[in-house]
Amino acid sequence: MANLSGLNVLLALAPPPAQPGQPQQPFWVSLVPMLLLIAVFYFAMIRPQQAKAKKHAELLKSVKAGDEVVTSSGIYGKVLSVKDRTVTIRSCDSKLEIAKSAIAEITADRGSESSSQP
Repeated sequence: MANLSGLNVLLALAPPPAQPGQPQQPFWVSLVPMLLLIAVFYFAMIRPQQAKAKKHAELLKSVKAGDEVVTSSGIYGKVLSVKDRTVTIRSCDSKLEIAKSAIAEITADRGSESSSQP
């Protein structure tokens, strides 16, 4: 009995059959809602994520020795050296080599500190 009730629900969701003498809708009319859904999904989900990834990639390119950074795990440190895929930072008494992609943000730029001093 449970299987038949599920089948009834599926049949109820089907579009009604065309009546004799009534023209049938073109195929593309049924695609319009799906295309609108895809467009909304793209502009709401995919495009902002791409912009965020692009901004993070630019941030990673601008990291240089002397910058103060925060890693994605919450470690604050000062950049000692920058390699191709890794960054060496000093946090308190520890020297850490981390993946470059683990840098979440630059808190203090070396260039801005020197220009703000008299």
